[in-house]
Amino acid sequence: MSEKSKFASGKLTMQDIARAAGVSPMTVSNCFRYPDRVREKTRMAVMKVAVELGYVPNLSAGLLAAGTSRVIGAVLPSIRNSSFFGYVAGLRQETTERGHELITMIAETPEEELAAAQTLLGLRVAGIALVAGPHSVDLRSFLELSGTPVAESWGGENAVGKAVGYDVGAASRVLTRHLIEQGHRQIGFVQVSGGGGLRYSMRLPAFRQEMFAAGLSDSLVLTVRAADGFASGRRILDEFLALQPKLDAVLCPTDVVAAGAVFECQRRGLSVPGDIAISGWGDYDIGRELSPTLTTISPFSHEIGVNAARLLIDGDTGTAGNLTTPFSLELRESA
Repeated sequence: MSEKSKFASGKLTMQDIARAAGVSPMTVSNCFRYPDRVREKTRMAVMKVAVELGYVPNLSAGLLAAGTSRVIGAVLPSIRNSSFFGYVAGLRQETTERGHELITMIAETPEEELAAAQTLLGLRVAGIALVAGPHSVDLRSFLELSGTPVAESWGGENAVGKAVGYDVGAASRVLTRHLIEQGHRQIGFVQVSGGGGLRYSMRLPAFRQEMFAAGLSDSLVLTVRAADGFASGRRILDEFLALQPKLDAVLCPTDVVAAGAVFECQRRGLSVPGDIAISGWGDYDIGRELSPTLTTISPFSHEIGVNAARLLIDGDTGTAGNLTTPFSLELRESA
């Protein structure tokens, strides 16, 4: 029976690939499980044969036999947020360098997140990476009973598993203080509803602390849904200016919302930052390309992903409480 006919009948094996590529079965196994152990030229030759014959390795059987897994599962609440791109890139970089694979799933509700966790545990993953936010009441106990390592990014003291993230409250204070030091007095703050956990909930209290310390009013607060994008810029400018015609700065929850606010200022003929300073959050690509470029908080999402992967792969490293990653205030043209 030829290799291609074996594939058609579902009987193609690792030995068949080894024979076709002129290497040992162990080399084929390493190409899929431990690619760093194989010379690049050899690995590419083996992968070319595998693709040509349509071979997909059954990694789960070997993993279960060995009692271990080299797969990390990640559950994301959305792919709309550019911070998650950097986060997943960090997870992928670290897992790949450690000879692991990364599986990502999207779960926009707590119920979907619980179902995703069940699926990943069914695949016998070595660890699960979560993003802080509203979780199902059953998620924590379910994961604890499984004994599977969990790292919650942007998590806090009550994180599921280990918490990895930066001090969101401190970042909010730094950004608010910057706006105050620039001479702004009528500062609007955009709050987010619809989830997000500590990624959003710690920002408003910190903003109010800084405004109170400076003797300024903290009453200019509007709320947008977590899924809102560029279009929310027009609405928040309309509402802020209706509340306070002398508005001179806006602190936005993401760079996308901030970009929408900049676009609306331009439509109205308002100068940024001359008439109204606009600040964002997240350090997205659009913020660097916009004119004016956006002053924003960079959360170092890539580093959060890298550290989450390290915790999951290395196991309990003795870290107590949060594993705190850095952030930076990126001062640009808009504020």
